[in-house]
Amino acid sequence: MANNRLNNLTQKLRHPRGTAIALALAAVTLLPACSTPQREATAPAQPGSLPPTTTENVVDRTAEFLGKTVTIRSKPINKLGPSTFTVSDQKFFGSEPILVVNATGKPFVLPAESGQEVQVTGTVRKFVFADIEREYKLGLQPNAYAEYETKPAIVAQSMALAPTPGELTSNPQKYYGKTLAVSGEVENIRSSNSFTLDEDKLIGGEDLLVIHTVPQPSVKEGEKVAVTGVLRQFVIAELDREYDLQWDLTLKQKLEAEYTNKPVLVATGVYPSAIPE
Repeated sequence: MANNRLNNLTQKLRHPRGTAIALALAAVTLLPACSTPQREATAPAQPGSLPPTTTENVVDRTAEFLGKTVTIRSKPINKLGPSTFTVSDQKFFGSEPILVVNATGKPFVLPAESGQEVQVTGTVRKFVFADIEREYKLGLQPNAYAEYETKPAIVAQSMALAPTPGELTSNPQKYYGKTLAVSGEVENIRSSNSFTLDEDKLIGGEDLLVIHTVPQPSVKEGEKVAVTGVLRQFVIAELDREYDLQWDLTLKQKLEAEYTNKPVLVATGVYPSAIPE
């Protein structure tokens, strides 16, 4: 079954008009089975073989994306209601904003800072107010959405804040206990289930320790990855009790000395990243 999916995807990539659809299918293929709230954020598509998804692509190539699952990362630019907001990739030719509808069934608090990005995974469809209200019963006010009628929208199945590693290490209190989607370069592999993400953008920011708690393909130093999970304080006794990390005494002592009470991202997913810088 998996081989058939891979062969189908490869065939689509060989055909120029199949690229956008292949991107959406890849996002579905990479999704882990969702059983807990901590798995809300979704893996982007693989780098090198697939183009990144941008709001500009969704707006300009709606027909190709309709009904497909995409993952975008962008700054919210306008909150329309408790369950809706718009995003726009201004660096991609100043594309027009696209509406995001929160259909996760859970509230999502937009970041207070204007520069903070969010990652959204959802289905692209034409926004029809009556259909959205009938399907999701969000209590939207019709007058606020007249300009978006029949335009492309993303009906989100998962959403997460998308800070940089340095933002997490320099001000972790803002993010403790929250579901996050973090991209970065693997800097230092500490064990078979732990590594650090390099911080090279934020002055004074430190590298971020990541522990992945479910079976994962191995990562390589220098590889760009996307990590989804929850940020918490590094308290080794709690982490070892909850996740049976199987670290030897030497590694425990070394990490405890370096990271006690510092932030650690407890990951539920680690994936190759195709999200653009």
